[in-house]
This record gives sequence, C-alpha cells and structure tokens, in this order.
Amino acid sequence: MDGGITNLTTEERTNCQRLTPLTTANLLDSVDAFLFDCDGVIWKGDALIDGVSDTLDTLRALGKKLVFVTNNSTKSRRQYAKKFHSVGISVSEDEIFSSSFAAAMYLKVIDFPKEKKVYVIGEEGIGEELQLAGFTSLGGPEDGKKTVQLRPNYLFEHDKSVGAVVVGLDQYINYYKLQYATLCIRENPGCLFIATNRDAVGHLTDLQEWPGAGCMVAAVCGSTQKEPIVVGKPSTFLMEFLLKKFNIPTSRMCMVGDRLDTDILFGQNAGCRTLLVLSGVTDISDLQDSKNHIRPEYFADKVSDIIRFIQ
Repeated sequence: MDGGITNLTTEERTNCQRLTPLTTANLLDSVDAFLFDCDGVIWKGDALIDGVSDTLDTLRALGKKLVFVTNNSTKSRRQYAKKFHSVGISVSEDEIFSSSFAAAMYLKVIDFPKEKKVYVIGEEGIGEELQLAGFTSLGGPEDGKKTVQLRPNYLFEHDKSVGAVVVGLDQYINYYKLQYATLCIRENPGCLFIATNRDAVGHLTDLQEWPGAGCMVAAVCGSTQKEPIVVGKPSTFLMEFLLKKFNIPTSRMCMVGDRLDTDILFGQNAGCRTLLVLSGVTDISDLQDSKNHIRPEYFADKVSDIIRFIQ
C-alpha cells in the first residue's frame, strides 16, 4: 500500500506549486519586487547560469524592482557590483545587500563604540564594509599566513580593545585566526560574536559545492561555547534596510533562492512570497524529503523559467 506515496507529485508532497504559465502570471501580478540570492541562483562561481541576464532584463522591463540579497560575505557591495558587470549584468551598489554589509550595519545600529576594534575571520568584503561604516578592523586576509608556536611558555597576545568578532566565509582560515577570535570573545569583556551567516556549503565554483561560512562559525562556537548573533539570511535584519530604501511591503516582494534553510526561510520570516530554484544547493529530493518542513510557495528548475512561461 505504500506504493501510493511514490506516486505523489512534488506539489502534493511539499504543498508548493511548480511554476507554470498560470502560476507565473499570478506571481508577477502580485509582486512589485524580486529579491534574488546570487550563488546558485544568478551564477555558480564565476559562471552565469543560463537565461539569467534575459530574465532580469525582462523583469525590469515589466517594472519590477530587483534586489540582490547574498549571504556570501567575501565581497563588499562595490565588489559585487563589479562582479555583476563582469558577467554582463548592470546592477548598482544600492541594489545589493550582502552579509558583509549586514555585519557593518548591525554594529552601526547598536552604536558600537568607534574606539573599539573588530576582529575579522573572513575576506576583503567584511573589512571594506566595516571601513565604510567607520569602524576599525583587524585580522581578515592579513592574518591568512600567520602561524602559532605551540611551545612551552608561549603566550598568544591579542588586542584587548577588540569589542566584536565577525566571522564569515574565509578560505584562508587557520589556527592563528581561531585562537585570536577565541581569546577576544572569551577574555575581552562584552565582546560580541557576530556571524555573517551559517550556510553549511555554497557553490563557490561552477562544478562543486564548498564549505560555507557555517563551518568557520561552528569552529568558533566550539572553542568559545557561545552562539553568535547572525545578521545574514534567514535573519530578517537586512529587511529593515530594504523596507526603508524601497518602501515596498514585504507581501509585494518575492524571495528567489536555492536554499530552503536560508533563502526561503528568510522570505517566509519576512512575510514575502517565495520561489525556490533547483539550480543550486537544493535539489528535488531535498524538497520532497519528509524531514523538510520549509515549503516554498513556488519552485522552478532555474530563474529563466519565469520568462519561459511569460513567453
């Protein structure tokens, strides 16, 4: 009798609808802005996903506002705008909301003292956004080649004026950085532990998934026995800035992403419509899995399905 389960459609298993000409028309009629994740949705590594450019052009021509909300903290908004241009897509910095920007804005919102410093496990994007927000950072790429000396009577020194540690994706993470961050969080009174995001993996190249920021965050959680403040998706912290900037209610926005636990949950937490694309981390078996309780409103193979059904 259990054979009937295998005959259920994806819609029946997940309570979400595949994009069709009808559902696409309904979605477009009910949405003024599309929020796009980048890795696995717009591109994989440096390779643009087929049909993305035409889809974005079509949506703009229809009068839709486009916003790009990425958990990848390795780049600043300026660097992301440059990457978009390098793959032939014109996007302004004002349309980009990255987790590196979110970390800097969080510190600004809480009135983090300017005399305090920020230690970074991460890459250039975090440091650049912190600088633009008026904060002094250390660590990051500069500590990528530093080593420790595990010998008798060796004391690892750290800056006592560090008031926050920001942890993001860092392909140059090492034992030195982990010790520095750990000492700041454990020994500097009131030091904040901030994570750009907790993504387990990401499509950092076009052929493979790679360890995400969640791996770096987990290492610091383990050594400090503390949980971080998460500023990227699925936290809705960035949504406050989106609402102020674009003045569009969340019910008229659609979050488009390839991850259930970050993109789709972010959209649902904020009250947005949601569209899962299967071009990145999540595949159809993940969506159908009985253990999955995050249901997007719609799903499609890739972003370009939107214009395929319009046409």
